[in-house]
Amino acid sequence: MKLPLFPLQSVFYPGETVPLHIFEERYKQLINDCRKEALTFGIPVFIDNGIKFGTEVQLVEVVNTYPNGEMDVVCVARQIFKVRSYERQMQGKLYGGGEVDFLDMENDASDELRLEVLQKVEELYDLMDVPFTRTPPKQFNSYSLAHKMGLSFHQEYELLQMRRESDRLMFIKSHLEATAHVLTEVNRTKTVIEMNGHFKNFDPLDFPDFKI
Repeated sequence: MKLPLFPLQSVFYPGETVPLHIFEERYKQLINDCRKEALTFGIPVFIDNGIKFGTEVQLVEVVNTYPNGEMDVVCVARQIFKVRSYERQMQGKLYGGGEVDFLDMENDASDELRLEVLQKVEELYDLMDVPFTRTPPKQFNSYSLAHKMGLSFHQEYELLQMRRESDRLMFIKSHLEATAHVLTEVNRTKTVIEMNGHFKNFDPLDFPDFKI
């Protein structure tokens, strides 16, 4: 399938709201074409000086239009794709585009795995002393909190390419466990530092007689 393409150094997941400020002439033209023709377009992730994977998005609303033609728009992310080809300008257009293949996704995660990952997310938020709003396991998926658990840009991109929900959740679970371990050690170190210089009340331990 051929899509207009708007490369960005950002990762967007299906179902996510995508706010964009449009200021380049080529993308002003793209948004106007989307309004007139109900087009969707792709946001391939610009990473390591190239584009390979991205997300199709659909224009939902033009929130603001400025006197110079710039726009604030809201889109919604839909499907993940792999880029097969790219041209800097589509025929008769200012913006680029290319051929893409949409990835077939497999929703194979069990409720038990969803619950386990949710519990680990909650544990991480507790360690950070950040409020966490509970989500029923059946409504939870790997994309819903992907931007809210400290994944690096490259980790978010790696997650984007995974086709199975079980693989994505296991990837997130591993990250949460590693992050929680680091935070626990940081909090322990912080406690030790705060105790430095304070008198410590040691309990005498009841050892048997030592042999010397």
